[in-house]
Amino acid sequence: MKEPGTGEGPATAAVLVIGDEILSGRTQDANTHYIARYLAEIGVDLREARVVPDEAEEIVVALNALRARYTYVFTTGGIGPTHDDITADAVAAAFGVGIGEDPRAIAMLRERFTEEELNPARRRMARIPDGAELVRNGASKAPGFWIGNVIVMAGVPTIMQSMMDTVGPQLRSGARVQVETVDAGSIPEGSYAMKLEEIARAHEGVSIGSYPHFSAAGIRNQIVLRSRDAARLAVAGQAVRALLAELSAQAS
Repeated sequence: MKEPGTGEGPATAAVLVIGDEILSGRTQDANTHYIARYLAEIGVDLREARVVPDEAEEIVVALNALRARYTYVFTTGGIGPTHDDITADAVAAAFGVGIGEDPRAIAMLRERFTEEELNPARRRMARIPDGAELVRNGASKAPGFWIGNVIVMAGVPTIMQSMMDTVGPQLRSGARVQVETVDAGSIPEGSYAMKLEEIARAHEGVSIGSYPHFSAAGIRNQIVLRSRDAARLAVAGQAVRALLAELSAQAS
């Protein structure tokens, strides 16, 4: 099992989105996009994202698979006050630990709610797996938690983002991936696909992809190069631009 802050090479991550509302299309998932951009800024590679329903068995299976594979797993959703908020229980089951009302979490909730307002439903948000550290959130006070290499956060974007700001400085960061985008214009992908593959193979440490962009002006293609090594990125970028220049000359 990979633990936070350990291991060699870039830290890796996965996002596990929990919620029937995402799968039904009722709610659009904005959290994965935010987490991906946040992690890219600090040099953590987001490698996988999954969406599972509010079913304990599904959550446990997915969580155990992801936490065995990546440095960090971020979950979003299912830690609110209603009966279908079962993420905390599922995480406890995945780790094989108990779960109960945490006095530290109750103290955080009291920063927002009076004793009268702190009813049984709201107290559900203070149920934390044994051994977990709390993740404070400045938006609503109800905490997330961090156990092993799993960071459990809310599904509401503003609250999740507050939690991400709390845990972000504690993550094992690395060199940021640098990105170069080369506009291929209206040159069809089929015209450069084979040569682009040759360039990709010849430049180790550089990821190269081609992405069509559809607009009112028609289809335009962009070639995106990514690398943690600025020198390698520059050389590969030159090769891509040379290829496109050659194709443009042939077409004119």
